[in-house]
Amino acid sequence: MLIQLAFVLIAIIIGARLGGIGLGVLGGLGLAVLTFVFGLEPTSPPIDVMLMIVAVIAAASCMQAAGGLDLMVKWAEKLLRKNPSKITILSPLVTYIFTFIAGTGHVAYSVLPVIAEVATETKIRPERPLGIAVIASQQAITASPISAATVALLSMLTGQGFNISLFDILMISVPCTLAGVLAGAFYSLRVGKELEDDPEFKRRIAEGEFTTQKYVLKDVKNQKAAGWSVAIFILATIGIILFGSIESIRPVFNGTSLSMAYIIEILMLSAAAIILLATRTDGIKAVQGSVFSAGMQAVVAIFGIAWMGDTFIGGNMAELKGSIEQIVTAMPWLFGIALFLMSILLFSQAATVRALLPLGLALGISPYMLIALFPAVNGYFFIPNYPTVVAAINFDRTGTTHIGKYILNHSFMIPGLIATGVSVMLGLLLIQLF
Repeated sequence: MLIQLAFVLIAIIIGARLGGIGLGVLGGLGLAVLTFVFGLEPTSPPIDVMLMIVAVIAAASCMQAAGGLDLMVKWAEKLLRKNPSKITILSPLVTYIFTFIAGTGHVAYSVLPVIAEVATETKIRPERPLGIAVIASQQAITASPISAATVALLSMLTGQGFNISLFDILMISVPCTLAGVLAGAFYSLRVGKELEDDPEFKRRIAEGEFTTQKYVLKDVKNQKAAGWSVAIFILATIGIILFGSIESIRPVFNGTSLSMAYIIEILMLSAAAIILLATRTDGIKAVQGSVFSAGMQAVVAIFGIAWMGDTFIGGNMAELKGSIEQIVTAMPWLFGIALFLMSILLFSQAATVRALLPLGLALGISPYMLIALFPAVNGYFFIPNYPTVVAAINFDRTGTTHIGKYILNHSFMIPGLIATGVSVMLGLLLIQLF
């Protein structure tokens, strides 16, 4: 089993270094080793989760192609420029809402340069709002009703026969992650020296490295079409929340309510189609945007990594249960540490959920405990090489947002640990109270 685990970890580490679809295809290679070398029977690939993610990506990509994301960024810019002194508190709320609506943290790319620009103009250290804004875009993944991670958690819990609704997940994850983000934001208010006293900023000014060139947002050519795309997407999301929270309104076939997997796929594909038709947007333009590219990378990652993880855990379930069952039964919160560490390696909340949740369920951990521990999958800020982390560093012309001398002492570490820790601890408290 340990040799098999070594092959699994090597596949994950090399795949993460390759980037893009590297994580997914290396998962496929690891699966081949487990199957043909060690003789483990492959489990079923996570088809339902993948198809739900594809449907959400399709709708979000069409909204982006119609100008919906650019319009939302314009709204965010107006809000931040009207309240520049509150940018450290408002910025994470903006990226949180963007991710909550779109279901992917990659929408933060478009608003990060605005945050950096407004902070610099206001003489506020850009590291403060940028660091927590990136963390907020990650935390919101575990609160969004249409994110790949939430979809994976819901489908796996309901697939095991638990009477868990989407509302059960959201009523814990939304307030907990919001509280965690706000806690990280209040911490960030005092991070580092003031901008005008920062030695790196002074050096850049002295050596002429600090440019005065401002970031210019893309114009929204057709604001009416962009507005319609946002409205259609949000209505589809509200529909998913309603169907997921009130089982009685779902269609019933042969005495069984229509599964949430089908409902999410139907509503999101319909939203994508209506956006294209109502706004007269070219469908090819949708697949050329950043949302589609990032989303499909996530699908491939889940396909390969989750399938490999499922196969490893399924083939060694007896040994795994025997070695850790007593410890996890006595202290089930320790499973949250496993989720956090695995997310650091996988760079994906959804892949982490899909890879480790079967083990948690097999160990008999309560579904509500798993929901409380859900935000622990937001650990991929730990190693500062995730695209949104790198983008935030590059957008900060002052140099205050940085990777430290010791790699792990970077601008996102403490806000990330605070946000994740508060989210999980509050979740554990809420499931005890309610």
